[in-house]
Amino acid sequence: MRTRAAVLYAPHTEYVVEEIELDPPKANEVLVKFSASGMCHSDEHMVTGDMAMDPAILEMLGWRQYPIIMGHEGAGVVVEVGPGVTELAVGDHVVTSFVPSCGRCPSCASGHQNLCDNGAYLLSGRQADGTVRHHTLGGEDLATMTCLGTFAEHSVVNINSLVKVEPDLPLDKACLVACGVTTGWGSATYAGEVTTGDTVVVIGTGGVGMNAVQGAAMAGARHVIALDPVEFKREQAQKFGATHTAATVEECQALLGELTWGRNADKIIVTVGEGKGADLGSYMGMVSKGGRLVFTSVANMNDNDVTLNLFDFAMQQKQLVGTIFGSANPRYDIPKLLGLYRSGQLKLDELVTRTYTLDEINQGYQDMRDGKNIRGVIIYGD
Repeated sequence: MRTRAAVLYAPHTEYVVEEIELDPPKANEVLVKFSASGMCHSDEHMVTGDMAMDPAILEMLGWRQYPIIMGHEGAGVVVEVGPGVTELAVGDHVVTSFVPSCGRCPSCASGHQNLCDNGAYLLSGRQADGTVRHHTLGGEDLATMTCLGTFAEHSVVNINSLVKVEPDLPLDKACLVACGVTTGWGSATYAGEVTTGDTVVVIGTGGVGMNAVQGAAMAGARHVIALDPVEFKREQAQKFGATHTAATVEECQALLGELTWGRNADKIIVTVGEGKGADLGSYMGMVSKGGRLVFTSVANMNDNDVTLNLFDFAMQQKQLVGTIFGSANPRYDIPKLLGLYRSGQLKLDELVTRTYTLDEINQGYQDMRDGKNIRGVIIYGD
């Protein structure tokens, strides 16, 4: 079949919205008609080249990262199922999970679905069998972001990357739990283990960070400081549970001194658009004795240098924790968070600053770069 998609042909270029050819689903795959897709900053790292793999490794594996259909924060309806698929049926409403979960590998079986062995395919842009379903009209194979490609009206997706949701939930809001909401909320509640009375700093309050603020507040934190240079985001953070805001690390450090009598933050959650090793030392300087820093941000794949005072790190028994998907379990936490939204305990509507058509995707990402959006969402027509 033919459908429309936003294709990124190379780093540092704009998306090209065009018709593509889409193969039918094979075993363990379904065809999804997307209703909406969040515009996450993680996709931007393919534009900037931060997630561009070593060409020698790509050649060895036989992979091509570009051209690629981007997008990984989607929700839609199953319109066709491949051979042997019993978990999903035509008409089911689904949310994507950018980390697949097979339920059988050691990570899944031990309750760590976000570390599923199938994650090895995430940057390949290929299906689990190593082949592709998406092609240009000229016959060139197209990769898909984290094996999803939600910046398209339709996509063929492996069932390991889809979670069935209740049909009455609005899909333009449900798409947000596919990545940003769950990653941010989980960074506070799971990876950060925020508890009642904690002082928490969230550094960077975009689509992920705003939900770390939400998660910390819901977990009972006494103080939640939203640190962001953009005034609009600092203002919005207060709607999601931030008790204080700061524009710089220096301002935040002074505020922490007043609030905690110099003890610093129990938990710091780093959700900036691009994590940099050079900044880690200043962040860790705001962590209390025995406190924890959760690093959620995507960094350049080649950034191996970290500035960190190891004496302070060891002697004050600080913790540095990395996390993907907020250490959440997709098949459990996506429905759980949508249940919290249904009961009015989790804010989703308020996260959407503006909606766009697929043809407006380049404007949407420019708005994100300009700090105008908490989350932009692409809405697909009937």
